[in-house]
Amino acid sequence: MPKIKFLQAEWRDLLMINYEVDPEVLKPYLPAYTELDLWQGKALVSMVGFMFLNTKVLGVKWPFHVNFEEVNLRFYVRYFNGKEWKRGAVFISEIVPKLIIPLVANNLYNEHYKALPMRHSVKLLPNQQSEYLYEWKYNGWWNKLGATVSDAYTPMQTGSAEQFIFEHYWGYNSINASTTLEYAVEHPSWEIALVTNPVFEAEVGMLYGKTLEPYLKQPFSAFFAKGSAVAVRVAQKIRKGSD
Repeated sequence: MPKIKFLQAEWRDLLMINYEVDPEVLKPYLPAYTELDLWQGKALVSMVGFMFLNTKVLGVKWPFHVNFEEVNLRFYVRYFNGKEWKRGAVFISEIVPKLIIPLVANNLYNEHYKALPMRHSVKLLPNQQSEYLYEWKYNGWWNKLGATVSDAYTPMQTGSAEQFIFEHYWGYNSINASTTLEYAVEHPSWEIALVTNPVFEAEVGMLYGKTLEPYLKQPFSAFFAKGSAVAVRVAQKIRKGSD
């Protein structure tokens, strides 16, 4: 495994609203040598909102790029390297409020970042609950991803639906039809909290594509994790014959 940590940060207050989709819809996004990682036979995508905090790139905190929101749309894959299966995520779209992040990530990691105005809020509610809301402005309208979350956290259970969603420790990006970029994401297992009243209101067709629009309506599930410090290691390329 490559030793250099490209990015170090804290990922906090991770809200995941998950949707079941037709696997055929995701096949055009599959990087070479990967296959869909299914949950009980279902292909899932996740709308994810979270906070990037104390961010460092190659050990350096860049001014005005330390603390910010991110909202992304991702799905789940696995890759067999000849010895073991690696479970990872592929990002269809990633939105942040900082222009330099798409410039760096899209060029170095072939990511799909877009810079848009963003904001977030946390509202304390009665009965030991909090309301989390992530928003991004597109075409003059504030899109929303939010939910009501319990203030009580519990460890993630082995084999649970939450573990399937949260514990994909690799990222895969397509370079071309015969080359895939692989990078490792390191963090401890997170504590989770009960989610109710998930909300997702967005220009789905324009932001994420018409083929996904029919599926991003009725959530399959919704999860929340408090998060932790994370590290992303420098990427390596997978080609035919890689091991």
